[in-house]
Amino acid sequence: MKNLLLFLIIIISNGVYSQTIIKGNINDLAGKAISNVSVLILKKTTDDVIVYAISDSKGFYNISFSSSYNEIDIQVRCIGYQTITETINNISQSRNFKLNEKPFVLKEVIVKSSPITQRRDTIKYSVNSFSKEQDRSIGDVLKRMPGIEVLSDGKILYQGRPINKYYIEGLDLLEGKYNLANENLPYKEVTEVQILENHQPIRALDSLKFSDQAALNIKLKNAYTFTGQARLGGGFSPLLWEANITPMLFTKKKQMLTTYQANNTGDNVASQLKKLTIEDIINQFENNSEKNDLLNIQQLATPNFSEKRWLDNNAHLLSGNYLQKLNNNYEIRVNLSYFNDYQQQNGFTNTEFITPVNTIRILEEKYNQLFFNSLLTNITLQKNADKNYFKNSLEFQGFWDSQRGNIILNNEQLKQQLSNKFFRISNNLKNIFPLGKQMITLNSYLGLNKTPQTLNVNPGQFKNLLNNNLPFDEVTQQVDLNTFYTNNSISFIKAIKKFSIEPKVGFQIENQLLNSEIITSANNNLGNQFSNNLNWFRSKIYIDIQTQYKKDKWRMELSTPINHHAYQINDNPLQTSEQINRVTFEPRLLAIYDISSFWKINSSINFSNQFGSINQLHYAYILQNYRNLQRINAPLPQNSNQNFTFAIAYRNPTKTLFWNVMYMNSKSVNNLLYQTEILPNGATELQAVEQRNLKNNHNISTRASKYFSKIKSNITLNATFGIQDFQQFLNKNLTDIKNQNLTIGNKIDIDISDKINAEYQANWTFSKNKVQNQENPTITQQSHIFNLNFYPIKNQYLALKSEYINNNLFTERTENIFTDFIYRYTITKKKIDLEFQLFNIFNTTNFRTININDFSYVETNFNLRPRQMLFKARFTL
Repeated sequence: MKNLLLFLIIIISNGVYSQTIIKGNINDLAGKAISNVSVLILKKTTDDVIVYAISDSKGFYNISFSSSYNEIDIQVRCIGYQTITETINNISQSRNFKLNEKPFVLKEVIVKSSPITQRRDTIKYSVNSFSKEQDRSIGDVLKRMPGIEVLSDGKILYQGRPINKYYIEGLDLLEGKYNLANENLPYKEVTEVQILENHQPIRALDSLKFSDQAALNIKLKNAYTFTGQARLGGGFSPLLWEANITPMLFTKKKQMLTTYQANNTGDNVASQLKKLTIEDIINQFENNSEKNDLLNIQQLATPNFSEKRWLDNNAHLLSGNYLQKLNNNYEIRVNLSYFNDYQQQNGFTNTEFITPVNTIRILEEKYNQLFFNSLLTNITLQKNADKNYFKNSLEFQGFWDSQRGNIILNNEQLKQQLSNKFFRISNNLKNIFPLGKQMITLNSYLGLNKTPQTLNVNPGQFKNLLNNNLPFDEVTQQVDLNTFYTNNSISFIKAIKKFSIEPKVGFQIENQLLNSEIITSANNNLGNQFSNNLNWFRSKIYIDIQTQYKKDKWRMELSTPINHHAYQINDNPLQTSEQINRVTFEPRLLAIYDISSFWKINSSINFSNQFGSINQLHYAYILQNYRNLQRINAPLPQNSNQNFTFAIAYRNPTKTLFWNVMYMNSKSVNNLLYQTEILPNGATELQAVEQRNLKNNHNISTRASKYFSKIKSNITLNATFGIQDFQQFLNKNLTDIKNQNLTIGNKIDIDISDKINAEYQANWTFSKNKVQNQENPTITQQSHIFNLNFYPIKNQYLALKSEYINNNLFTERTENIFTDFIYRYTITKKKIDLEFQLFNIFNTTNFRTININDFSYVETNFNLRPRQMLFKARFTL
């Protein structure tokens, strides 16, 4: 309720300064209307623009704004006419203007295009304005564009929020896997990058449902574009190789992107197959379509910096993507990808488990081998017209993954072998069509998942539980999880004046069968407590009325879903079951207010309920890894959540300045708490206790970026502060815990001269923890990246790249320094790059990190890639 009152206060406070509306007509002395006249509202006696408008074809203009000034200047200007500037009172009024013609003599000037321009809801970034000599792909250039942020996994954010679509010439070829284009499309083929604000991807709903999300569109220079790249490389220490052949074709009616990539240089090409748009991420979560590993080998904690410094891989990626436009606004898209990789990990961990009785120490020397094999296919037929929308996607995923782990455990050898397969086939249908004066929407998703996984550990573990405290050779955990899931709904949407109303009714059904068994070399039948035969049935019937309101600068949305949840969970051999029937009301309110053409405020509040998954409930033991034997014989987890967000965004394309700040608060009430029991051999058992407990999170983040066109430089500043309060069992006592995290960062890209460019990026993280009113020392982590780029002559490029990482963890401190050198010679006429790279000049081969939680201290030492030299040849197709 407090959050709701805060939300209403904030919305009301937006109207402290009354809305001023100034409108009128603009004509010449003969009374003829003049179109495309700029009408600017300025701060009195200055050039500071508050808001502006353009007259329409009838010479009419209309400006609305909020300002605290008593007086303002209004300026009317148009090429070929005399400019008029007048001081007026800041009150709503009508003002007409008559312009006197003035001969316009164009002097000899050098015209420079603006790096960023805006037309209505489209922000256009000129690629030439942001590109540098060292850039090769469009992804390299995107990282410099203010307002746009590219995360380490390739995900693109605009004003702090993920984009909902990534188009190339208005077509969605890659369906969320846009890293394939970002990493391989030559930037010289692109004329501009467009941000489509308030983008509604379904044309039939464009005038009925507003959207507050943004999409990105790549605008090519030519209507017919055949491009791409071919890259070959080799080197040593050890023997290194790299290949990338990626042809692309873009025309008005068809698009094609095909790639074969292979390397053992630490380049994780699998990231190019990851779905990154917000729409696809939500669908994966709702449809339970992500690969779910129930078992694992004991892993090494990977370093938190660039994978190219530590990933020991042998990867092959083959991907084909084709889109063809058909008659009657239909298009068909086929996406097919195969990925194969062999990765190795070397290092050791030193773990201390702190228990009420004593401290248990484990030293593990680890050598892990990870094998990845996957096939992903998608066939989509789509029609996106003004009156109709149809989309049907048939998708198959197959993962034939396996892992091997060799551990020297306290001077004794232990072997792990894992087969973690996963298969899924699904069909997703959406159809929107008119019926009378309303639009009908049909949605239907159907998916089948199969997860057969097996873990072998040698010698056998948990001898006290599995073999009467006697040693034995091997233990095997077998798991088979089969899932059927469907989600179906029907709705209709109708516009009534400024409102659009969409009632929806639907149902979900999920049926999962979990069969698991632990087998030992000494005993094939351990009894029911080591065997799961769990039947999980979940259904949900929901009714929702979504109402949108749009008028002038206000956009509001209210959703009022009522859900009936039913759970039937039983394991017949164990004679254990649980049934739940719950009705929940989960409203959501969103409000957006456009203060001016530069400022925007949005705020939302929602209430939701979440129930646990089958991973959080199994009544018999499952050996998840060699030292985690887990049984969760507890009620189904239930969480009640309340989330509140408030954000302010400013963007001024003319001044190339973008800024946003966002506050988020989430509260949850949970019915279970978990405690971990440490066994004498270092193994852990997870136990759930019925205990109502609260979690409260506060988070505020901000980011500002500014581009200086005269020196082709970009500066970005960002900060995040978070507080988390929660309860947890510590040594079997209920304990209050409070965590605080502060992250400050900056990114500077500056041209020192026409031959020297410098890039500097830094992040500082300060973490503080308080347990039962006892504060622990602050943990400080920082990373710095500094690159110097030189262009001695037109076709040559040199770079010196360095990275410094410093971690202060209580009394421990770790430091790592990496330095690289790159030299590139370009044969301009043939579009060929010859490149020499020397990585990790100082041969830093070990990374040490420390992790401390409520019951353990873990020191990890990870072997990094050694110094290596690589020679490359790159061809632009």
